[in-house]
Amino acid sequence: MTPPDTTNAAIPRNLWWWIPSLYFGQGIPYVVVMTLSVIMYKKLGISNTDIALYTSWLYLPWVIKPLWAPFVDMFRSKRFWIVSMQLLIGALLAGVALTIPMPHFFQLTLAVFWLMAFSSATHDIAADGFYMLALKEHEQAAFVGVRSTFYRISMLASQGGLVFLAGQVEEATGNVALAWTVVFFVLAAMFLSLGAYHKWILPKPTSDIERARVTAPMREFFAVFAAFLKKKEIAAILAFLLLYRFGEAQLLKLAAPFLLDSAANGGLALSTQQVGIVYGTIGILCLTLGGLLGGYVISRHGLKRWLWPMVLSVNVPHLVYVYLSMAMPTNIWQIGAAVAIEQFGYGFGFAAYLLYMIMISDGPNKTAHYAICTGFMALGMMLPGMISGWVQSQLGYANFFVWICLSAVPAFTATALIRVDPGFGKKE
Repeated sequence: MTPPDTTNAAIPRNLWWWIPSLYFGQGIPYVVVMTLSVIMYKKLGISNTDIALYTSWLYLPWVIKPLWAPFVDMFRSKRFWIVSMQLLIGALLAGVALTIPMPHFFQLTLAVFWLMAFSSATHDIAADGFYMLALKEHEQAAFVGVRSTFYRISMLASQGGLVFLAGQVEEATGNVALAWTVVFFVLAAMFLSLGAYHKWILPKPTSDIERARVTAPMREFFAVFAAFLKKKEIAAILAFLLLYRFGEAQLLKLAAPFLLDSAANGGLALSTQQVGIVYGTIGILCLTLGGLLGGYVISRHGLKRWLWPMVLSVNVPHLVYVYLSMAMPTNIWQIGAAVAIEQFGYGFGFAAYLLYMIMISDGPNKTAHYAICTGFMALGMMLPGMISGWVQSQLGYANFFVWICLSAVPAFTATALIRVDPGFGKKE
């Protein structure tokens, strides 16, 4: 078969050939490290405090990825980094599968997850840079919902389908470790296939070139950071990047444990399969629909018009978890509806966050500056997530979710401080 024309002139006609699969591939290792690991460790008997603390530390590679982002930008092409990291991540997924049955599985799997997280962070730098190099500004805005959607579909495939598969194998064999070993071997095969596909299908825009002739890489490295920190109103920018998801960062680590925990512990006592349906399927579908709608309305009216509706949509739906923790419903569809509302709101509101990062990254160092933004984004998830398990253990689930709702105040304050260019993101 002859691959499609991949010249710059043909790229706009071929966007659907690679943007969906690229962001599907970007989502898998992140979801595995941040969410699938939480569910797996909960089923394998690890405490909420340890789960939240140690899996939040896995954000660190995304926090510090700006330290090596300039080198990804300077050496080799973004295309090279994308394909190489996808193949490496596939091998690491197989490594997790092999270490789950071992006696010290918690320490061993965490070590492999650390390597996976660093590889995934490097892949993110290259993928996001490739996206900005190959698309014009209005195309970036128009496809932000698409990239978010297929990122969410990767969550649906892993957090939904594979969690359900783990539940099925666990029910059939009575062996939790075996169930998760099967899941990670399936993931490894999926990701290795994806790397091979991108080796063939990714276009080769002329702007994606190696910058190996840099004579003073360290000087340029620091110049890139200095240029970012010299942006106007940098304090407001950093506050927004760190606090926009302050409540969501804490909720993310405890939502699945809450659904899985026993009623005696204040949880809803759902099975692994039910969590795969409610949280990993219904929730992710609504997250995806919210992301699509968010990207669409921004491309129609611009980011400025939708900024406040979107920050509200991220934070206000957290009230559904207050309801769930107090009413303790047993009807799975009632639980699913509550989760769907929260996830739809988050998906819709996250589109504003993505476009804001694109807006402030624009310039000659857009790849590295976007990576710096995502580093602060990860830090904004890591620090609240680390303490969330301890906070929940002190307050109980019901009071913890009330605290999550109060955590919207810093997000509202940070949003009030930033400025958005009129018309940014609006389709030309």
